[in-house]
Amino acid sequence: QLQLVESGGGLVQPGGSLRLSCAASGFTLDYYAIGWFRQAPGKEREFVGAISRSGGSTLYSDSVKGRFTISRDNAKNTVYLQMNSLKPEDTAVYYCAAASLGWTTSRRNAYDYWGQGTQVTVSS
Repeated sequence: QLQLVESGGGLVQPGGSLRLSCAASGFTLDYYAIGWFRQAPGKEREFVGAISRSGGSTLYSDSVKGRFTISRDNAKNTVYLQMNSLKPEDTAVYYCAAASLGWTTSRRNAYDYWGQGTQVTVSS
């Protein structure tokens, strides 16, 4: 069974950091670009960032550029989202997704597999 599982979410104070992980089971992530999306209550799911199949290219939304970093460790079949300088408006459920096209894209419909999400809450 092909599955993506996010972990690492939690409660953090404004200005703090968290690292989310996206692990795959049932398939290898080597052939996929990986995107991160988030959805706050009452809002549409929005693109956060993506990393290409090789890891050589990344793409970020303007709202997180300079604060969030995506990396991948294909040997561990895992992709990471390092989130620094967190703000209350970063509060959301964060999802990772895999796209077989291999390159970075912000288009939700380009992604073939999705995880179940992990909650990130930024609050004092």
